[in-house]
Amino acid sequence: REEIFGPVLAIVPFDDEDDAVALANSTEYGLVSYVYTENLARGQRMIERLETGMMGLNIGVVSNAAAPFGGWKLSGLGREGGAEGIHEYLQTKYTLTPDPFA
Repeated sequence: REEIFGPVLAIVPFDDEDDAVALANSTEYGLVSYVYTENLARGQRMIERLETGMMGLNIGVVSNAAAPFGGWKLSGLGREGGAEGIHEYLQTKYTLTPDPFA
């Protein structure tokens, strides 16, 4: 139940896809997840269902300088890298003014 940074592979048995998602999402952390499957439809479902900021589908490294880096839950305080990283330093303000040509 700890967030481990290092070359560690946790192998946890599960009964089916729903059980795997429930196990993965039951932690308070959500930096990165990895899914290996021959079934790309299952992979797409896992992308949508897993509560992580980054995901590797059939690949072991998700690092990319052009991609946003950051997690969900207690694993993240925003994003670094990519266009999303720039937006972390900005504040959005919506303003409405009367049409000067009306």
